Amino acid sequence: MTMDRVRRGVDDAMIVAALSLLAWPPFFEDAGTAGRLAGGAAVIAASAGVIRLTRRWPLVRYAPVAVAVLMAGLWHGQGAVSHALTWLTVAVAAIMLGRQFLGARSTEDLVRDLTRQRAVLARQANSDPLTELGNRKLFLDHATDALADADDTMTAVILFDLDGFKEINDNYGHATGDELLRTAASRLLANVRTNDTVSRLGGDEFVVLLPRLTDDQIADTVANRILQDLAQPLLIGDFVLTIPASAGIAITRGSGRALDEVMREADLALYQAKEDGKNVARRFDPAQFAAAEARRREEADLRRALDAGEFEVHYQPIVDLEGERTVGVEALIRWNHPERGMIPPIAFLDIAESLGLLPRLGGWVLEEACRQAAVWQRDNPGFELNVNLSASQLGNPNLVEEVRSVLASTGLKPELLVLELTESVALVDLVESARVLGALKTLGVRIALDDFGTGFSSLSHLGTLPVDVVKIDKSFVQAMEGNNGASVAEAVLQIARTFKLSPVAEGVEDATQASRLRELECAQAQGYHFARPMPAGDLTDLLARQSAVAN
Repeated sequence: MTMDRVRRGVDDAMIVAALSLLAWPPFFEDAGTAGRLAGGAAVIAASAGVIRLTRRWPLVRYAPVAVAVLMAGLWHGQGAVSHALTWLTVAVAAIMLGRQFLGARSTEDLVRDLTRQRAVLARQANSDPLTELGNRKLFLDHATDALADADDTMTAVILFDLDGFKEINDNYGHATGDELLRTAASRLLANVRTNDTVSRLGGDEFVVLLPRLTDDQIADTVANRILQDLAQPLLIGDFVLTIPASAGIAITRGSGRALDEVMREADLALYQAKEDGKNVARRFDPAQFAAAEARRREEADLRRALDAGEFEVHYQPIVDLEGERTVGVEALIRWNHPERGMIPPIAFLDIAESLGLLPRLGGWVLEEACRQAAVWQRDNPGFELNVNLSASQLGNPNLVEEVRSVLASTGLKPELLVLELTESVALVDLVESARVLGALKTLGVRIALDDFGTGFSSLSHLGTLPVDVVKIDKSFVQAMEGNNGASVAEAVLQIARTFKLSPVAEGVEDATQASRLRELECAQAQGYHFARPMPAGDLTDLLARQSAVAN
């Protein structure tokens, strides 16, 4: 601001001097006092007018100067230059030189300011304002250069994630969280070499770049040393806190790898460190990476399959052991993959559970199976349908209403629907399970406890849960061939009778087991000895054949 005022003052003086030079001969050279006063007034008025014009058109300031210098030259050529006029010309020239100097200084200052601003912007573009570490951009630039110049050396990338940082912010406030981040940054810097790069990627995630390593164990040493240093207590205000963290390490040799691949490996290793209990460092494992990739493909495939309608319901017959006639079925889901063929549920149900897809998938199975069972029941009165419930379905607050809606839309009689759940599913919350199952029974459906006898405290559970059917686990059925196996199966059947429950033996694989179960007066069974799970069309044919034989 001060320099701008000086420059404007010099510009105004230059205009006044130039106009005085032009007015000198006619008004000041031989004029009297009155003439000089009139000339001075004219110069002041003209100067004020020109100065006002320069505020809008800056170049106007040079017009009187150019004319004055030209006239001074003509007067000098004519020998009409007085001593005073010469000094006035020199004054105009001096003012012009001073203005040029100020302009040059102004340009120089401007360049210096621009250079300083560029440096500040560059620093801001590459640094994290909170911790003053490098930011993501700086890390990416350094890491890209390090991988390109690695030659035959190794480059390590170590990702650090602070464990429980959100709780620190929630419990102690963001100011405490910021101070913790700054402390973490200083401890990271204290444990690396001068040519290493430490950056904050965002939030509570940091990264360390170790270029040109000759020993891959250095990366493990640095990661563990940093974790130990981070875990040391620190005092923030009135609180003593620690900074537990997990680390994922990725190491590559030479310059052929893309940075995205190395970062992905470090991220997978960090995920493994979190899975292994946190506060540890884990190095990327290719086998684990392959498994994770397969898992991701499976998850994406499963989501697609559900939308594409690739799932089918197969039905395993439940037979009356007296005549080995099919009296019901258990609905079992299958995935008819377009490339891998028919996939059994054991291969995908755990993934579906982890993705939260089981309520939707189980709901579809229930509706599809009930619709099909209603068709079979027209020609086979009393034909029962068993459908499995998963833990996520049992925890669905809308389960009872969904079952009610399916029964209404398919026309299936409620008493012919048996909903199965394992003891382990019921044990997730025994009280809540009893409440939900009780609500389902008010609809008229029946409840079966699957894999009976394999859980803990089965007798107490039978007294708590509103169960109608117990399905005897196949391990007891297959053990009947041993010396004490039959007595175990007999004991389980006796428990069922004591609680007035209908027993169904699972996993019957041969005629000997079927015969022994008849001797033990088990009414119903299922297993490969009778039939494997089959599509609805095949079961329709089986029922038709049995009906023809009976008639």
